Amino acid sequence: DQGVIRIGAEVRPDDILVGKVTPKGETELTPEERLLRAIFGEKAREVRDSSLRVPHGEAGKIVAVKRFSRENGDELPPGVNQLVRVYIAQKRKISEGDKMAGRHGNKGVISRILPEEDMPFLEDGTPLEIVLNPLGVPSRMNIGQILECHMGWAARVLGYKIATPVFDGAEEEDIFAMLREANLPENGKAVLYDGRTGEKFDNEITVGYVYMLKLAHLVDDKIHARSIGPYSLVTQQPLGGKAQFGGQRFGEMEVWALEAYGSAYTLQEILTVKSDDVVGRLKTYESIVKGENIPEPGVPEGFKVLIKELQSLALDVRILSEDDSEIHIKDIDYEVNEKEKARELGVELPETTIGRPDNVNNELNEDIDEEEDIDFDESDEDIEDLIDKSL
Repeated sequence: DQGVIRIGAEVRPDDILVGKVTPKGETELTPEERLLRAIFGEKAREVRDSSLRVPHGEAGKIVAVKRFSRENGDELPPGVNQLVRVYIAQKRKISEGDKMAGRHGNKGVISRILPEEDMPFLEDGTPLEIVLNPLGVPSRMNIGQILECHMGWAARVLGYKIATPVFDGAEEEDIFAMLREANLPENGKAVLYDGRTGEKFDNEITVGYVYMLKLAHLVDDKIHARSIGPYSLVTQQPLGGKAQFGGQRFGEMEVWALEAYGSAYTLQEILTVKSDDVVGRLKTYESIVKGENIPEPGVPEGFKVLIKELQSLALDVRILSEDDSEIHIKDIDYEVNEKEKARELGVELPETTIGRPDNVNNELNEDIDEEEDIDFDESDEDIEDLIDKSL
């Protein structure tokens, strides 16, 4: 209905959810299209597909579609006349990398999921459901989780529920009394057996019943990879974050790690051609395509930006070579985009986009979550210009 997907449809990555076309700006038209437009008028004006699609790596079933419009009196941002929100439901099993927490700030990530028969078990054969690392207790001093464990075990055996208000909970003596009443060891520990070998563990281990909660940090939402993608317009470095289809930040400490390891060439590559050496990026791509050795990297764009910032403070910064002769660094010519440079080198570049500093084009990410809404201050023409500077 009106180009909007129906409720109940199964969708996969890149499926169209809301069909939408946008008229092309003057700048996007080829000379042939301009000629046709001059002859036939507005009719020949081209449009580009700007449909809302299922994001990369997402899939599921459509459970709801909500429409908002000014005509119905809905409050919408300036310049927006109609808004369609599509809700996709997914069924997921808990998996390694998902985050869980107890009620005492004892959060953690699932490191391993085992079959029930491989889990440690009690003397009566009851298998454990979850195993927590004891090293998470001493430094954090959240002893509540251990007391909850003891009381939960006793309450389970005695068949009742317990409320322990904050600062007015059960005393140590109460816990001992409950464990005695339930005919359980006073120290709250039990003998466990290894589920894989059947052998008894050397020491007794604290067991009991606790509340565990699933947190909204699922590994499937966090996983992200990129080869080529959008770059910041100022520094020419890749953008950051999954929403912007950004790169992995290689920070100060990571650089120290590679320096200590002695990986000079890996480090040079990360700081230049994999980041903001614009000419080096192209030459490297050309070398890989032609099967030649990768040339020496050039000057990173970030360094040029630093020099410009210092010059704006009226500092005359000059770069000298080893023999004290001045090196002139050529400013990047933004009028000649990277695609044209690539054509000069005889290389066909894959499609990608250049983004604003710490942001990205609407074209790349029209389905950004509410929390991650990106606001452009510019007019539509400026946005078209941004999109035009594609790689």
